[in-house]
Amino acid sequence: MIDLRSDTVTQPCKNMRRLMSNAMVGDDVYGDDPTVNELEQYSSVKHGFEASLFVSSGTQANLLAILAHCDRGDEYVCGQNAHNYKYEAGGAAVLGSVQPQPIENLPDGSICLDKVVAAIKPDNFHFARTKMLSLENTIGGKVLSLDYLKEARAITKKYALKLHLDGARVYNAAVALNVDVKEISQHFDSMTVCLSKGLGAPVGSLLMGERDFIEKARRLRKMLGGGMRQAGILAAAGIYVLKNNVDRLAEDHENARYLAQRINELPGFDSTGYEVDTNLVFLDVDSSVDIQAFTEVMFSKGINITPGYQGMRFVTHSGINKEKIDVFIDAAKTYLLVS
Repeated sequence: MIDLRSDTVTQPCKNMRRLMSNAMVGDDVYGDDPTVNELEQYSSVKHGFEASLFVSSGTQANLLAILAHCDRGDEYVCGQNAHNYKYEAGGAAVLGSVQPQPIENLPDGSICLDKVVAAIKPDNFHFARTKMLSLENTIGGKVLSLDYLKEARAITKKYALKLHLDGARVYNAAVALNVDVKEISQHFDSMTVCLSKGLGAPVGSLLMGERDFIEKARRLRKMLGGGMRQAGILAAAGIYVLKNNVDRLAEDHENARYLAQRINELPGFDSTGYEVDTNLVFLDVDSSVDIQAFTEVMFSKGINITPGYQGMRFVTHSGINKEKIDVFIDAAKTYLLVS
């Protein structure tokens, strides 16, 4: 199956499976799993934080960050398209009574920092208390510049806010910028990293920050049912991908640009309105194309795509190369020209 739906569909390689099967394990709730402990120690040093917490998903990592930074009746500022606002089932509001204050994202993925300042509530009992600014990098495949991150850090310091990064694809950002990940992480009080997207681990994310913050998040993780037992089997994959799978993300970016170029050969498909920064390809589909029928025909040919409700998105990852992209384009051409 040629799967272009997401970079979450990656499969563990033989070396990763071998390390997982041989991982030393213990009960992580007791703090006894040596491989989890190794992952948390390694990742905190690698990203420049005091401590790290291994969790089951990026959604849980973001929720823990919001709940650890904010109390009931507080609010956090984020982008209108932020994953922790738009795609995580309203968890902060439902489970933490923390109010999101969304601001529209600009075409480059950023949010206007002047509007962030305007959204900060005065210290008055009529308002929710603004406690945190949450950014996302990459967002919609777009990379936030280092200068923008520096400006955001200055604003949060001025207004005594915490600055959190949803870094689900932060390594795609670092590779695109050709910098060490610390050049990004240094600006934030806390950060998440998804191990199971382009990096290629089967399960898990990291939350990083100051030691007291992580200990509060660890308590909250237990409250949410996120305490894991012999989780070293999964943590071994996390260690492997952080050490071995970062540089190869550049291949995904190159393949995404190739896919974006070739997709324009298909009648009714147009990616020219969207710049490809990393591994996400967005495109418009003409109303003359029956996208549901197209998706079903592609699936019958071993090509898995998501129709989408706001245009279409294709994602490159370790399971996609140029040869597979060519197979997809040829199959799509054949169907579209006949139909």
